[in-house]
Amino acid sequence: MTIDFDLGPELRALADRTTTFVRDVVVAAESRDRGQHGLDSALRGELQQAAKLEGLFAPHVGTELGGLGLDVRGQAVIFEEAGYSILGPQALNCAAPDEGNMHILSVIATPEQRERYLAPLAAGDIRSCFAMTEPAPGAGSDPSMLETTATRVNGGWSITGRKWFITGADGAEFAICMARTDRQISGGRGATMFLVDADNPGWRIERVVDAIDRSFPGGHAEVVFEDCVVADDAVLGTVGDGYRHAQVRLAPARLTHCMRWLGMARRAHDIALDRANEREAFGAKLGELGMVQAMIADSVIDIETSRVLIWHAAWTLDEGRSASRESSIAKAHVAEAVGRIVDRAVQICGSLGVSGDLPLARILAEVRPFRIYDGPTETHKWAIARRALRQRAAS
Repeated sequence: MTIDFDLGPELRALADRTTTFVRDVVVAAESRDRGQHGLDSALRGELQQAAKLEGLFAPHVGTELGGLGLDVRGQAVIFEEAGYSILGPQALNCAAPDEGNMHILSVIATPEQRERYLAPLAAGDIRSCFAMTEPAPGAGSDPSMLETTATRVNGGWSITGRKWFITGADGAEFAICMARTDRQISGGRGATMFLVDADNPGWRIERVVDAIDRSFPGGHAEVVFEDCVVADDAVLGTVGDGYRHAQVRLAPARLTHCMRWLGMARRAHDIALDRANEREAFGAKLGELGMVQAMIADSVIDIETSRVLIWHAAWTLDEGRSASRESSIAKAHVAEAVGRIVDRAVQICGSLGVSGDLPLARILAEVRPFRIYDGPTETHKWAIARRALRQRAAS
C-alpha cells in the first residue's frame, strides 16, 4: 500500500499562490481586525472578494458550486497556508464551522436542501453553525448524553433544549441541530439532525460566551430551542441516524482544524526564528544559544510530525475509508504540538511575545482551546488506547 504525498505541479503552484496571497493581502489586513469574535462583515467580504479574484476561494467546495474541488490531501496543503493568518481561513471561506457544514450538506442533503443552504454558504453569502454541544449534564465529549429532544407534531417536529458553545450562532442564517428523537440513544441510533433557520421564533441566542479565542465570527453562543417547530423537510439525512450521518463531518472537520492551526503555529515559529536571528543577549544572538536552539529544533520536529500525521489521515480519507483512527491520532498530536510550538515562540520572544506588538499573544489565546475543541486530547487518547487493546486482543 503506497501513500502518495507528491503534491504535483498544479497543487504546488496553488500553494505558492495561496502563500503569497495570505502574506501580502491577508496578513496586511490584520491591523484592521478588531479582534472581537471574528471579522466584521465588511472586511470579511472584502477579503473573500480578493480571494475570488485570485482564484483561491472555497478550495474544498466542488467546482459546480464555484470552488476548487480539492481532495482532502489538497485541502491539507492549502488550509495550512490559509491558517498562517488568523484571518486566512475566513478569506478563503474554509473556516469552521462553515467548512464542515458545507461538507456534510454536500454529502447528505437533498437537492432542495443543497440549493437552499449549501449554495449560498459555499458562495460566502451566509454563515452557519452546528448545534451539538450542551451544558452539563448534556452532551459534550460523550454524545450519548444528548438532552435536546425533537418530538413529532403535525407536519413536522418540535425541538426543545439548550445548546452551549455553538460557534458562529450569532449572525448565522441557519443551524444544523442534533436532537434526540427516540427515548434513548442506543447503538449509535436515536438522534436526528435538523436544519433550523435563524428566523425561526422557537430558537434564540441567550448569550455569547466570553471565551479566550476571538477568531470565529459570532463567537461561541449559548442557544435555546423552545418549541422550535420545523417541517419534515428540515430533517438532514434520515430520522434516528443523526450520529451516523455526523461521522461524515466528524473526521474531516477534526482534520481540517489541524490543518489550519498548523499554519498558525508555523506563523508563530517564523516570528520566533526572526527574533532569534535578530536579538542579542549574553554576547550572542539568541539563535546561537543552546537552550534556544533546543526549543527551535523541538518546534521544527513538532511541525514536521504534525504535517505527516495530517497528510496520512487525509490520504486515508481520499482512499474512501473513515479515517476515524487516523484523524483521532492526528488531532491528539497536533493539538498538543501546536500549543508547544506557540508557547516556545512566546518564550523565545520574551516580554515582546506577551505584548500586543506581536501577534503571538493572540495566537496563544486562539490555539489553547484547540486541545478541547472537537474532542479533548484525553478523550482521543482514550479512544486510541481502547482501539489498540481491542486490536491486540483480536490478533
